[in-house]
Amino acid sequence: MLVKTFGSAIVGINAIVITVEVNVDTGVQFFMVGLPDNAVKESHQRIEAALRNNGYKIPGKKIVINMAPADIRKEGSAYDLTIAMGILAASEQIDPEKVKEYIIMGELSLDGGLLPVKGALPIAIEARRQGFKGFILPRQNAREAAIVDELEVYGAGNILDVIRFFNGDADLEREIVDTKEAFYAQLNEYEFDFADVKGQENIKRALEIAAAGGHNVILIGPPGSGKTMLAKRLPSILPPPNLHEALETTKIHSVAGRMGNHTSLMSVRPFRNPHHTISDVALVGGGSNPQPGEISLAHNGVLFLDELPEFKRTVLEVLRQPLEDRLVTVSRARLTVEYPASFMLVAAMNPCPCGYYNHPDKECVCAPGVVQKYLNKISGPLLDRIDIQVEVVPVPFRELSDARTTERSSEIRERVVNARKIQEDRYLNSKGIHSNAQMTSKILRNICKLDETGHQLLKNAMEKLSLSARAYDRILKVSRTIADLDSSSSIRTEHLAEAIHYRSLDRETWGI
Repeated sequence: MLVKTFGSAIVGINAIVITVEVNVDTGVQFFMVGLPDNAVKESHQRIEAALRNNGYKIPGKKIVINMAPADIRKEGSAYDLTIAMGILAASEQIDPEKVKEYIIMGELSLDGGLLPVKGALPIAIEARRQGFKGFILPRQNAREAAIVDELEVYGAGNILDVIRFFNGDADLEREIVDTKEAFYAQLNEYEFDFADVKGQENIKRALEIAAAGGHNVILIGPPGSGKTMLAKRLPSILPPPNLHEALETTKIHSVAGRMGNHTSLMSVRPFRNPHHTISDVALVGGGSNPQPGEISLAHNGVLFLDELPEFKRTVLEVLRQPLEDRLVTVSRARLTVEYPASFMLVAAMNPCPCGYYNHPDKECVCAPGVVQKYLNKISGPLLDRIDIQVEVVPVPFRELSDARTTERSSEIRERVVNARKIQEDRYLNSKGIHSNAQMTSKILRNICKLDETGHQLLKNAMEKLSLSARAYDRILKVSRTIADLDSSSSIRTEHLAEAIHYRSLDRETWGI
C-alpha cells in the first residue's frame, strides 16, 4: 500500500514541504531514497525501537521510502515521526486518510518520546501557506509554532499520543497562543538599565544618538572604564520591535535552534556578544549545512564585538559587505541561501596593548609605534562603516559614590522613538531606508544641507583635526540624527559641532 505523509525542510530561514512516500509491498528489505543524510537513514533503528516499546511494529515486508523532492538533501532527525506515521499508515495500523492533512515533525527517542526540532516557526508558516489543516510536533516546540494563526498546532509528548490521535482513540491538546499578547508580554523587559551606570554621561549621549539613527559605534578606553557595561544596555534604549521584526527575529533563532523550550515569540531585540576566537563562518553564517551566523542572530538588534583588535583580521573583513547590504548570501555548489543581517555594530577596544594610552593617571608603557600598529589591526574600510567613535575615560570616585539616581533607559528610549518616527516619515518613499545611518550619498546631499556657518565649521574641523575624507559623510549623518533628537528641521551649528566631536578618534589623530 502506498501512503504519503508530509514533513518539511529548512532552506535559509524559510521552509519547503517534503513529501514522504511510503510503499509497503511483499518482500523483506528496507530502502530509503531521496537524498537522506546519515541522521535520516538512522531513523530506521529509532522508529523500530520506539514502535516496539509502545506495542506496535514495523511490518516484516519490503518497505520503500522516498523523500521528495529528491534533489534537496534531507538533514537531521526531525523526520523520524513523519516516516513512522507513514509506515504505520501504509501497513494500515492507523488511518491513512487523516495523516495527509497534517505536517508531522519530531525526533524519536527509543522509548517513543518526542524530542524538540529546529525551525518550528517557518515550518508552521509554510504549512498554513500550503493549506494543511494542522501541524503535529513535539510539545516543547508547540508554543513557537502556535504563533501562526489559522493553523491547528498540536504538541505531543510521545509517539503513542500521535497514534491514538490518528486512530481517533484520543485527542491531542491544541496549542493556542495569542500572538499580540505574547508580543507585548516582554516588549519592555530588559535585564540591564542605564540607571545602573554612574557617570559617563557623554557616552550615554553618544549611544542615545547611535540608537536614534541606527549608527554603528566604537568605544575606545582603558580596562574597567565601563565599555562593556554601557554596550550591554544599548538594546534597552532601542525602539521596541514591531510584530514583523519580532517574527523575523524568531524565525532566524528558530532555524538556528536557539529558541528555548516552550517559548513563543521573541519580542526583545537580540544582543549577541561573540568571543574574539570566533571563526569567520560562525560569524557570518554558512558551513557544509548552512546555518545563520552571529550577525544574522543579531538581526534587528545589536552585535557587540568586545576587544575588537583581538579578532582575526579575516573575521572582521567578512563584516564589511553585510554592514553595507544588511544581507548575507551563502553560496554553495548545490544551493544559495540568504540570511538577513540588519544589525547595529557596537565595538569596544583598548587604545593600545597595555590599555593605558591617553589615560589621565596611568602611563602607557607601549613602545613607540606600537599604538599605531595596534590600531592598524582594524582596516580602514571597516572603520569607514563606523559612524561614531568615542573615547571612554575612567569614572572618578565622586561620580561612582554619588547616590543620586540617573536617567532610566525608558526615559532615553522615549526620545529615541520620537527621533525614529521623524526618520520613518522622512524616508517613507525611500525603499530599504529606515534610519539616518542607511542614507545613500544622493539622499545625504538633499537632506543634510548646511548653511554657510556650518559649512565653514566642518571645513575647519576637517583641516585642524586631520579628519579623513571618509569622516565627512559620517559627520553629516550623525548631525542629522542629533537634529532629529532636537526636533529640528535643519542642521544647526551646535548639532554639527557635537557630531564632529564623535569623530575625534578618527585614525589620523591616534597613535602618533
